[in-house]
Amino acid sequence: MTDNPYVPPRSPVADAPTSGADDGDFIAVGRGVPAGNGWTWIADAWAFTGQQRGTFIAIFVIYVLLSLGVSMVPIVGSLAIALLGPVLNGGIMLGCEALRRGETLDVGCLFAAFRSHAGKLIGVGAFTLVAFVVIFAIVALTVGGGLFALMTGAVDASPEATTKLLVSVMIALLVFLGLSVPIYMAVWFAAPLIVLGGQDVGAALKESFNACLRNVTPFLVWGIVALGLAIVATIPFGLGWLLLGPLLMASVYTSYRDIFYVSEPAEPLA
Repeated sequence: MTDNPYVPPRSPVADAPTSGADDGDFIAVGRGVPAGNGWTWIADAWAFTGQQRGTFIAIFVIYVLLSLGVSMVPIVGSLAIALLGPVLNGGIMLGCEALRRGETLDVGCLFAAFRSHAGKLIGVGAFTLVAFVVIFAIVALTVGGGLFALMTGAVDASPEATTKLLVSVMIALLVFLGLSVPIYMAVWFAAPLIVLGGQDVGAALKESFNACLRNVTPFLVWGIVALGLAIVATIPFGLGWLLLGPLLMASVYTSYRDIFYVSEPAEPLA
């Protein structure tokens, strides 16, 4: 043994383990990104799911089968899907985060959020449920009565009356779509903001809506690409959805990371 402090150790010394993941700086209010990032989200999701593609496919299949099975229960099933869907989505986000940090992804992640964030995520589901009940009520008041009367023969079924009613139906459909978009914007990032960003329900819904509003163009690009891929995936008896389903699920995570995190300190966009 030597007293010289500059002599390197003779025994091998292992480096401290690192996850290899760049956490970046979290921006609670999100930021605007270029339009081309809408394509990048999908491309990154493809590479991301490729790390454990079989596991992602298994998670997607279980998610679909579970949703279909629960929805078959009259009344209660639909309510359960609306309330518990965000909890399942939160579990998927937790699984994606674990994989990014170098951990192993398993199908159990689908239920991980039940142990930690169930209350808040059910709150997101309750918000969505109430919002769509209100929207359906508005649509029903707009055209529902006239359509029911026409179907039951209670009103004149002349071509003029039918045409007028069809115009009302088209208007009601546009109203439904117009009112639905803000709801989807509010819940799109709500699950990851709660389970990964630590936000409460109200803040998560608000910041998700604002982030989507700031990134309308990249989301438009994402939607066009996703629609094209959906058409292709449906052609071979829908088997392509075994790849596309996990891809779209992961793209929520990749878009969340892109909008709410930066690798270097940066000022959030107002």
